[in-house]
Amino acid sequence: MSTRTEALIEFLALADRLKHIERRGETANPDGTSRRENSAEHCWNVALVALLLHADMPEPRPDLGHTLAMIVAHDLVEIEAGDTFAYDEAHLLTQAAREKAAADIVFATLPPDLGRKLRGLWEEFEEAETPEARFAMACDRAQGFLQGFIGTGHWRDAGIAEAATHGRMNPARRVAPVFETLIATLYDRARAGRMFRE
Repeated sequence: MSTRTEALIEFLALADRLKHIERRGETANPDGTSRRENSAEHCWNVALVALLLHADMPEPRPDLGHTLAMIVAHDLVEIEAGDTFAYDEAHLLTQAAREKAAADIVFATLPPDLGRKLRGLWEEFEEAETPEARFAMACDRAQGFLQGFIGTGHWRDAGIAEAATHGRMNPARRVAPVFETLIATLYDRARAGRMFRE
């Protein structure tokens, strides 16, 4: 077996650990039980949001394949850094440094050309400057907000008022009208369900 194949197998085994990185959002089963989602499930769901909303993006639409590649790569650093809850102010202060150190470890396990490619996708997502990165960011934030709603609102349990979510959600709302409509509807439903701290 070639060294490149060995490296790919090792990286894919490492990437499998993303299935064990817990997030604060909860899944909701039809039987009424719930559990926290993991980062791999989150990435899949973000990709599904992108696939479903892409046709509603204004022209010129972001490249869907590039966006999906970025979504696949965007949370790989959590294998080493863990997930940072969007409203955990203390951990947000150190998130960038922790995730950069994690990127140095995670992407270095790949053959150099693939390591550069995945790291480039991760950095593009973080910078949120290209149309594809802004679309991916909006899908990511919409999915996280939707998961909060599906899981009966972790905002209330975490003591988060609605106003505290605006700084995170407003950039996503501005990406395109389809996100404004989706997120505004989720806010309406969350308010009706008293999902935020009063």
